[in-house]
Amino acid sequence: MDVQSFDFELPENLIAQTPLLNRTASRLLALNKQTGETTHQTFEQLIDYIEAGDLLVMNDTRVIPARLFGAKKDTGAKVELLLLKPLGDDRWEALVKPGKRMKLGAVAVFGLNMDSANPEEPLLTAEVVEEGEMGARVLQFSYTGIFNEILDRLGEMPLPPYIKEQLSERERYQTVYAKHEGSSAAPTAGLHFTEAYLDKLQAKGVRIAFVTLHVGLGTFRPVSVDTIEEHQMHSEYYVLSPETAALINETKANGRRVIAVGTTSARTLETAAGLSREQAGSAGTEPLHIEASQGWTSIFIYPGYQFGVVDALLTNFHLPKSTLLMLISALAGQSHVLKAYEEAVREQYRFFSFGDAMFIY
Repeated sequence: MDVQSFDFELPENLIAQTPLLNRTASRLLALNKQTGETTHQTFEQLIDYIEAGDLLVMNDTRVIPARLFGAKKDTGAKVELLLLKPLGDDRWEALVKPGKRMKLGAVAVFGLNMDSANPEEPLLTAEVVEEGEMGARVLQFSYTGIFNEILDRLGEMPLPPYIKEQLSERERYQTVYAKHEGSSAAPTAGLHFTEAYLDKLQAKGVRIAFVTLHVGLGTFRPVSVDTIEEHQMHSEYYVLSPETAALINETKANGRRVIAVGTTSARTLETAAGLSREQAGSAGTEPLHIEASQGWTSIFIYPGYQFGVVDALLTNFHLPKSTLLMLISALAGQSHVLKAYEEAVREQYRFFSFGDAMFIY
């Protein structure tokens, strides 16, 4: 399938640069995946599309301040890191800019340890122990103290490159239910919810469950090949608990819908569906019994994929030719999605991380 067929024109002024003051104040484009019919709503009206007994599945990952600014130890040249994936034993996969300064064996330093007897001692040191493609490096960190506390002190929130404005409050790039630290990007569909709105949904009888998928840049990495089938996703760590698995199975048994909040939740659920198919030797048409699982997933969902768990999806608007646009096209049909996106552009919807929402049902 041709990657170019997922392109569309997007005026730069439609890329939302800052979050709305009120999380629930965004607009909502509702898309019927069977008919392609679209309706223009506000996010507050999402509740009208969800029934008692439906299950909302949300990604409770928490974004870490994964962007670090420092200098090469030997030359003092500026270095920027974006932490992507913990590999254990204080080793991280990261993007490094500029990569030409950080070859194998290069060392970067970050911050000054004012509590040290040596005031020139850095708070954090990183050595390149492996080189990868596109600026990727494996770094070995050394420090005194607790890594997450040092990161919280030195790091900045890793906003996507299309957001040029400074973020005044870190928590606006976190969901209100963010819990487990590990993401280098927010699961942005969840940014629309407040505690009060979640209470309102539950009062209606809507059930809520959580999965964890630590979002890396693999989800957002540009597709640089000509055909979709050639693209390889980077792996991301996920957890689907026994409690969430039980709620999914109960919801399906009761004939209600499983609604993924965000593409990261959808990818986690469909990873679990894939494991269930393997265990059952299923071709993907009969109901699946979902088991708890955790590990690394590199699932890539594009048109032709048969969903095993997800019935409906709340999402934001995505980049042209992105894997996320391909995922929602698998759920609602490519022609329906691209037509809806043309309409969203025409109606001046706000796009990407801090933008408006779309509900595919």
